[in-house]
Amino acid sequence: MPHTAIPTIETGRLVLRGPQPEDYPNFKATFASYRSRFMGGPLNPYEAWMLYAAEIGHWDIRGFGMWMIHDKDTDDTYGMAGGWQPAGWPEREIAWIIWPDKSGKGYALEATHAVRAHYYAGGWDGAVSYIDPMNLDSIRLAERLGAVKDKTAQTIDGSDAVYRHPSPAALDGSQLAHGIEMEIGHYADPMFKPKGWALD
Repeated sequence: MPHTAIPTIETGRLVLRGPQPEDYPNFKATFASYRSRFMGGPLNPYEAWMLYAAEIGHWDIRGFGMWMIHDKDTDDTYGMAGGWQPAGWPEREIAWIIWPDKSGKGYALEATHAVRAHYYAGGWDGAVSYIDPMNLDSIRLAERLGAVKDKTAQTIDGSDAVYRHPSPAALDGSQLAHGIEMEIGHYADPMFKPKGWALD
């Protein structure tokens, strides 16, 4: 069976590419850390390796998946963002994770906004994000993307909250979309120094 060709997505600061073997150390370190506590972690080395293999294989099984987030200038990796629907997921998900030392700089917002636009342009009619109710950073990010808690939606296992993203029609040309672009632009401004909690 031929492998799925993973497209490359570019934003103002980022390049999103399919996960490669050389990207694994940062992934492993993040999923061994406390930051992964809302995503099944911390994981031991074998569990992290299996999950990373699943990230790569998901593209061939589903035809979509997660991108590795790279800095456009340095090629450093900042995390992952993309589509996710392993066995047991009721709906297609927009998901993300940012390495612990790269949070608070708007990378997750910029990446998820781009991948959602990519999937919507490719025919998705909507998406959800499954979030641990205690994961306040991810809930804030989902809300900044316009996602709204859907109490009627089927969850994965009853312990997660479902945040439903606006449809392509609702997002197209909207004030919300404009606001997201403005916020991303603020983060890209070297003079912008956000205060308070990390936002992604």
